[in-house]
Amino acid sequence: MAAMDRPNQARPGGRLPRQVVALGWVSLLTDAASDLVHPLLPALLASLGAGPASLGWVEGIAEGVSALAKLTVGRLSDRTRRRKPWVLAGYGIATLVRPLIGLAGATWQVVAIRSIDRVGKGMRGPPRDALLAEAVPAERRGAAFGYHRMMDNVGASLGPLAAFALLRFGHVTVSRLFWLSLVPGVASWLVLLFAVRDEPRRAPPPAPAVATAAHEPRAPSPTLPSGARRYLVALGLFALAGSTDAFLLQRLLDLGLEVALVPIAWLSLQLAKALLNVPGGRLSDAFGRRRVLLAAWGVYALAYGAFGLASTVALFWFAMVLYALHYGLAEGGQRALLADLVPEGARGHAFGVAQALEGIAVLPANAGFGLLYAHCGARVAFGAGAAIAAAACVALAVAVPRRVPAA
Repeated sequence: MAAMDRPNQARPGGRLPRQVVALGWVSLLTDAASDLVHPLLPALLASLGAGPASLGWVEGIAEGVSALAKLTVGRLSDRTRRRKPWVLAGYGIATLVRPLIGLAGATWQVVAIRSIDRVGKGMRGPPRDALLAEAVPAERRGAAFGYHRMMDNVGASLGPLAAFALLRFGHVTVSRLFWLSLVPGVASWLVLLFAVRDEPRRAPPPAPAVATAAHEPRAPSPTLPSGARRYLVALGLFALAGSTDAFLLQRLLDLGLEVALVPIAWLSLQLAKALLNVPGGRLSDAFGRRRVLLAAWGVYALAYGAFGLASTVALFWFAMVLYALHYGLAEGGQRALLADLVPEGARGHAFGVAQALEGIAVLPANAGFGLLYAHCGARVAFGAGAAIAAAACVALAVAVPRRVPAA
């Protein structure tokens, strides 16, 4: 079976498997818990006497630690041939540690707690994505990953809404809000415990007469196929084009958007992503991962170029629709393409490398964008992002063949 740059001839319909649906609910509840409190992090740091620079270091260090966890756990989940224990541990660590941020009395404590939280994220990400890839046939991976990203983005929308309602109308204190994040966090862990199972894994092929370490059943070779390695290079380059969406909100404020409308702008972006994730994933199943992903990265470059040129709030907000379209087209197919390029026994390692590259790119991408924004203006900063995304499109076109065998 192959995933090619033409309509797939075998596109089974029907509902997604229970495994995919359950993992989607796990992510929705977890993101609701995380985004219930994460928007309060800048205010918390400010109360401790720390400024925006400290926020950058907190997030940069946390993501760096998370990247190391992704590299390690992805490979371990391949070696042990068990995914679920790692996913359970990752979600459990984040759920239990997250409320402690509200008790922090110094910036270093926020860094430490946030880093442990991100270790949990690093532990769960690669094995969870491998579970998703193994729960559906190759021709439905785009739909499965698209659904998962949709649920993730819905949770990211519900969290801030719940926080606003609890703070404004429920008169809940900020410290209590951190503890309330335990409710959706524990709920997500219980769904994972009872509704998600380790998918049966195919046994590795028999070892030849002269065995090597690469053929041991419980220790697959860490070397990924050449096509996957080339694709990861393109992914790493594209990650450098990105910057935190907080810069979009900053630009809207610079253009004159009322502060009261900033949460609406944020929610509109998250909801647009959620609405487009499933259709985008299905398009990658129907028309080929490479073709749809090239279109998605091209749309990203156009959106970033439009961000730099937009001179009014209305034009900038319209460009955000293009930006959301990129997420819809890319988030499902981007992961599904990696699963197509890698055999089952190495998918945890592959997803770990991919997610680690994205995490490592966070600090230089955001720092570089912030410096350009501050010293050269929004047009130059967004233009640089557009140029890097365009270069990543070229790299993707060269690195990934038109015909990709679905592993």
